[in-house]
Amino acid sequence: MITTDGAVHERKDTRLNRRQLGNSGLEVSPLAFGGNVFGWTVDDPGAFNLLDAFVGAGFNFIDTADVYSSWAPGNSGGESETIIGRWMKQRGNRDRVVIATKVGMAMAPDRKGLSRPYIMSAVEASLRRLQTDHIDLYQSHVDDSETPLEETLAAYGQLISEGKVRAIGASNYSADRLSEALRVSRDEGLPTYCCLQPLYNLYDRAEFEAQLGPLCLQEGIAVISYSSLASGFLTGKYRSEIDLAKSPRGVRTQKRLNERGFRILAALDQVAERHRSTPSRVALAWLLAQPSVTAPIVSATNLEQLGDILASIRLQLDYSSLDLLKNASA
Repeated sequence: MITTDGAVHERKDTRLNRRQLGNSGLEVSPLAFGGNVFGWTVDDPGAFNLLDAFVGAGFNFIDTADVYSSWAPGNSGGESETIIGRWMKQRGNRDRVVIATKVGMAMAPDRKGLSRPYIMSAVEASLRRLQTDHIDLYQSHVDDSETPLEETLAAYGQLISEGKVRAIGASNYSADRLSEALRVSRDEGLPTYCCLQPLYNLYDRAEFEAQLGPLCLQEGIAVISYSSLASGFLTGKYRSEIDLAKSPRGVRTQKRLNERGFRILAALDQVAERHRSTPSRVALAWLLAQPSVTAPIVSATNLEQLGDILASIRLQLDYSSLDLLKNASA
């Protein structure tokens, strides 16, 4: 396991309390490691160390996408999957982890969307990069309004029947579109999205909580939230314009440097002091306390960050702390 100073230690029981991922039959740890940093701010050796520590601490859920990390200079996409594939191959631990990846976001002008031909091509590329014969959770990365839902879901059905995919999920879907996809699955006897990957954190609440959260609870859809620490803003690392230069992700937090953002940081500081904890742990503990959330996705670039993040699963916030955070971020 990892202590709060980033040191890695062995633990006898490497199975945390697992959570059911919707109706998929998959059991996942309460946090997922976000592979978007691999091939961007984390190189191969760093990724191997982080993944070793993550799994060594009892966690098993790793999320990536075919398009990661195409935005980094010199990259074209697939770098994150490739690194994870090398790690699994070297460690021989494929059966110990749940691998989630995604399809649909533009890899190139002619390589995007959720049509049957493109999904069939993209899944083979992901399987090659991951060096595996199956993907545990295959997700529609972004909605494709030009492709009928029936076509996309039928393609996933074929992949499931061939054993190349175990379960499917959606990401960045609106409540209306997700509801329609669930209806099509029922009416046509097609596979059903078992989970949703939305933007959701203590700062970005409104869109998810308005309709998506209630829909997921009603339908038994698991939620694996991304940007769970608001691109690092909720760690307290960025408190001024000067701080934005601390990390390549800093520019993504600039829009949160406002009155409401500072109010949220003040509440996080207050609750962290009350619980002798850190803003990161408090922000994740708040997410874990939400009834709709199954496993927030978290990223780290070093062992110290990872140790701080993983410690959040042991933090139980009292009602007054939850209310303070809720009101500050309203």
